[in-house]
Amino acid sequence: MGDGAAGARTCPGAFARAWAKAVSGTSYLPMTQAQLESLLQRLTERLAMAIQAEPFDLRIGQQVGAELVSAHIASAEGLGRTIEVIQLRLVRDLGLVADEVEDRMARLLATVATGYARALRDRTLDEQESIRRAAMVARAQAERALRDSEARFRHQATHDPLTDLPNRTLFTERLSAAIGEPGRGADRVGVCFLDLDRFKVVNDSLGHQVGDSLLVSVAQRLRRALGEHLVARLGGDEFVILVERTACTEDAVKVAEAALATVSEPALVDGHELTVSASIGIVERQVAGTSPGELMRAADSTLHWAKAAGGARWALFDADRNRRELARYALSAAIPTALDGGEFFLDYQPLTSLRDGRVLGMEALVRWRHPELGVLRPDSFIGLAEETGLIVRLGGWVLAEACREAERWSAGHDDRPFVSVNLAVRQVHRPGLVQEVRGVLRQTGLPPERLQLEITESTMMSTAEEPVRALRVLADLGVRIAIDDFGTGYCNLAYLRDLPVTELKVAGEFVAGLRAPATDPGSRTDERILASLVSLAHALDLTVTAEGVETADQADRLRAIGCDAGQGWHFGRPAPADQFLAHLA
Repeated sequence: MGDGAAGARTCPGAFARAWAKAVSGTSYLPMTQAQLESLLQRLTERLAMAIQAEPFDLRIGQQVGAELVSAHIASAEGLGRTIEVIQLRLVRDLGLVADEVEDRMARLLATVATGYARALRDRTLDEQESIRRAAMVARAQAERALRDSEARFRHQATHDPLTDLPNRTLFTERLSAAIGEPGRGADRVGVCFLDLDRFKVVNDSLGHQVGDSLLVSVAQRLRRALGEHLVARLGGDEFVILVERTACTEDAVKVAEAALATVSEPALVDGHELTVSASIGIVERQVAGTSPGELMRAADSTLHWAKAAGGARWALFDADRNRRELARYALSAAIPTALDGGEFFLDYQPLTSLRDGRVLGMEALVRWRHPELGVLRPDSFIGLAEETGLIVRLGGWVLAEACREAERWSAGHDDRPFVSVNLAVRQVHRPGLVQEVRGVLRQTGLPPERLQLEITESTMMSTAEEPVRALRVLADLGVRIAIDDFGTGYCNLAYLRDLPVTELKVAGEFVAGLRAPATDPGSRTDERILASLVSLAHALDLTVTAEGVETADQADRLRAIGCDAGQGWHFGRPAPADQFLAHLA
């Protein structure tokens, strides 16, 4: 066996190269061919040593098998070729005597295979463990990322992304807790609803980026000034402040005044020095018997009161005022149904000649027969209709109904009175006014000269050209145009000269002064003013009707200064047309 060992030390290279050639391509090997041959030559020397050693050490074969796996020669094909090369060439290439090593060769191949298999199994188990651990790490990372994401979804669900203030969701939660927590029924709470005045001007003139920067600046100042209270941004330029455990209304008022003061401080925003103001609606009450929704609705309504009063101020919730406004809202919401249900009707008041007492025309005055409130006068709902835009539909109904009824009037002779109908500002400015009036006249058969349209002085003095053009078209058709409440607004006399007007209706404020004795200085002043207006109107070829005539003495004095006609309780209170028509007949 000693001679064989000497031969193994002299010829391992040829066997190593054959071994390398056999296993090349059976697995991915992260080494060069030279590196592979060097590895296998070292393993060849160990095999040679093992097959000749005394005593025979089987552990070397297992170590060789394990090292093959470690070197990534780790496929079934690679093991097969290794065993094949060792069995066929190891004895020959190393110059060993076959008879002497035959038994050891078989056992050596078995130990190589065993070591290889064990190493491959251990490697597979290690890889599986690595995969398991990697999966656990990945799962832990995913869970941590999910928790972080959920947390971020919650610095996003409850806070405003622009200003970093609490948002509506968080504010509502805090307000609900302040009201609903057990044992707090006797506590008081305040809400200050803040809105910047004319913030839209900043956005429109300087851009939304400057507007956003201004909102951030306002938010920071509010947070600094009111740090002990929850300040939230509801959206846009609206902020709200929660004042918990107030002792009285004054506590909430002090917070509102501090907020107004800090907002009004000049701010340098993106190179622009801006000064803004705010309006605040304040609600402060005992928490028992209220709810977050009620508080916010009350604060919102009160904010609008502050805005309507000119802004840059706070307003305090008033339950009586709120009830009145809710009633007004309910009334305005009922107008469309009332129109559909025939609840509106017309009364008339005569326009009477001061020269001979003849009824020249009758003004249509709309009434509402409300199913719950009874008969309502125009001052109860006309303003609401104008605010909501329903005045266009209501005014259209009045025009059509007045023309329909007027067409049937007959005084027993050809000189029938005209009907006078008030047009609201929105009606005058509608593009389809001429077509609407033409259509009503055509459908009712009323001659154009028996329709008078009353327009307020402010409407006629508008710089808009289209309404005046429409009135000129109507005047050319024969429709009478009158200026109502003349003398109460801005009167451009030169402009009046060019308007398509046939009559001036002098406001009752001037006529009311004539109730005093003629010797009263104020009464004489009003009489001189009226005389001047009448003289002016006649110079422009206009007739004059005095409104609000309540006494015979007023009528006599108006007649003496040359006024053409009068309207008021002295000549008849508003009533159905039939009462006046019977008198005419």
